[in-house]
Amino acid sequence: MPDRIVSATSTDGSISIAAGVTTNLVAEVRQRHDLSPTASAALGRLMTGAALLGTGLKGRERLSLQIAADGPLGNLIADVTTSKGGTIGARGYVAHPTVDVPLNGRGKFDVGRAVGRGRMQVTLSYEVGQPYVGIVELASGEIGDDIAAYLMRSQQIPSVVALGVLANPRGIKAAGGAIAQVMPGADEGAIAQLEERARSMPPITSQIDRGATPDDLIATLAGPLSMRRLGENELAFRCRCTPQRVEVALVALGTDELSRMAEEQPQTEAVCEFCRRRYVLSRDEMHGLIRRIEKRHESGR
Repeated sequence: MPDRIVSATSTDGSISIAAGVTTNLVAEVRQRHDLSPTASAALGRLMTGAALLGTGLKGRERLSLQIAADGPLGNLIADVTTSKGGTIGARGYVAHPTVDVPLNGRGKFDVGRAVGRGRMQVTLSYEVGQPYVGIVELASGEIGDDIAAYLMRSQQIPSVVALGVLANPRGIKAAGGAIAQVMPGADEGAIAQLEERARSMPPITSQIDRGATPDDLIATLAGPLSMRRLGENELAFRCRCTPQRVEVALVALGTDELSRMAEEQPQTEAVCEFCRRRYVLSRDEMHGLIRRIEKRHESGR
């Protein structure tokens, strides 16, 4: 069954919830990047959170979450877009994918230790106009706490964020999450009740591993509240790399560096950091690229 994200709002207008199952997405990313269990948990949570935040994207809008921190995993990035059919496409990478750390005292992945201290940047790029950029200090490095802190500090939205990845050395058993937000004008006790239900409910991954759907996750988190379904999006891995984008990246190196690369080796290889796709250019193709750059420079004089 494809991964899905469902969004809903309570009929009394007090909360909204987006919940999703992302097991297939995280499994594909783990395989593409040969992620360790801890790296799978960290990047899987970040990609799940980005997908949940991206349910409202339209057209060519794009949302990315980037963590720059001092932990052994290094930088992490998750990037989501939507297609005309409403499918959310997601991709991501971590700087040091094979890093693993011991489980924490509760026997869980110690994502906070692996991520470390630093900042999270949220970038929303629109089809027209300047992008919105928000930067917050990491609250814990556990990803869910950090997204909740961003929503509170940057958007003044009290939220509960539950993200999880159930992984072992053989692969991903379950992944998913939910983001519940208190709506403007809601009763002051709404966030406290949400937090209590989040604490008392079984872990997200346990629910998904037992067959829970996004609608089931919403019902569990909503408790006695009556919910109205707003929409559903399929979710899949999608990378935006193309030969043309690779050429742009190579052009940025400059003609001197490109000439050196062309002379030192018969082929030049570029690997997309998001999907690991290999692009191979022959020496003749490299020289052709250099000639095109030089012609552009001459025409611009």
